[in-house]
Amino acid sequence: MLIQRVLVIGYVWPEPNSSAAGQHMMSLLTLFMQQGWSVSFASPAVQGEHKVNLTELGISEHSIALNCSSFDDFILSQAPDVVVFDRFMLEEQFGWRVAKHCPNALRLLDTEDMHSLRDARHRAFKQNKDITESDLKGDLALREVASIYRCDLSLIISSVEHTLLQNTFDVPPYLLYHCPFMLDVEDIKQGYPSLSFSQRQHFVSIGNFRHEPNWNAVLWLKSEIWPLIRQVLPTAELHIYGAYPPPKATQLHNPKQGFHIKGWAQDAKAVMANAKVCLAPLRFGAGIKGKLAEAMLCNTPSVTTTIGAEGMCDEALWPGAIANNAKEFAQKAVALYQDEGLWQRGQQHIQQALLGFDKRTIGPALISHIIETKRTLSAHRLKNFTGSMLQHHHHKSTQYMAQWIEAKNRSIDNSRDHK
Repeated sequence: MLIQRVLVIGYVWPEPNSSAAGQHMMSLLTLFMQQGWSVSFASPAVQGEHKVNLTELGISEHSIALNCSSFDDFILSQAPDVVVFDRFMLEEQFGWRVAKHCPNALRLLDTEDMHSLRDARHRAFKQNKDITESDLKGDLALREVASIYRCDLSLIISSVEHTLLQNTFDVPPYLLYHCPFMLDVEDIKQGYPSLSFSQRQHFVSIGNFRHEPNWNAVLWLKSEIWPLIRQVLPTAELHIYGAYPPPKATQLHNPKQGFHIKGWAQDAKAVMANAKVCLAPLRFGAGIKGKLAEAMLCNTPSVTTTIGAEGMCDEALWPGAIANNAKEFAQKAVALYQDEGLWQRGQQHIQQALLGFDKRTIGPALISHIIETKRTLSAHRLKNFTGSMLQHHHHKSTQYMAQWIEAKNRSIDNSRDHK
């Protein structure tokens, strides 16, 4: 068999109920398991309180250390056919060790979203200006695109980012693979059972508080958008859910204003399915938005921004409304909340929007592409001279830096032992 063992090196341990990234990672892990492949997951991160138990799913778990040669023995013992790096920072840290000890393993980068694009948009937002090509091509982009070149294949979750990498950064198409969310949309096609307009209540907003675009959206809701909605709907409530709410978030909780900070949702789909309208006023960010995909799965119309809708479906077919300033956002949210006909028309667009996320077509196509790339790996790498060049120089510079850090840490530990 061409592929038998897959090792995923995670930036964090998967938390599918906390973030879209966690859901996407679980989709990949499940897909690999369905092929009969042996799957291992390793991470240097501390395990969070909402981490999923991978061992119950038949996936072995391993804690690994940064800048430590112990990983060399670990990767040799694993002998993977495919190594998946969860975000480019993990490829920077472990990629050279994988290339050195398992040179025949296919190196696959799951970008999750384009971090450099998110960062550039955030900086442009803070400066109150439009993003420029100079903003896009900053230091973070140099690192991220270099990582993409060093890998054999990179999964790009957004069609917009897939195009951007080719047209703006001149990344060869054969190094990229568009892989959006893999969702079970069959229920929607058959008429997903859901509550009616009259059975639902409240606005809902959901997103991990540790993710800066989500926190900024909460602040915008609190300061500008929600007061405008309450002027028209004085008894309406907004329920805001998300993992890891910091004190600065819980302090925004104000039932008298109908502004409720709910924290982590154990069952996000149940929360979304009972809400009348989902609000996602994202002013910067990248990738595609799990909260909006979840709203579609639950037949819940949504109001978002152009950034929020990006890469998900044609804006003209958005299941709800799109607005980019507070006044228009509030007006469209109120209209969707009050007008049953408008709300139902939003629902009618959901089935079409979800077609691009059907796991029954995306999953098999991805597996076929991975298998073919592994089969032709030598020829594939021969085309990618830039990647080989970057791998050579990165290997040496990162190797020496990692060895220096490891020696320094060992010296510190020895000095503590002698005290």
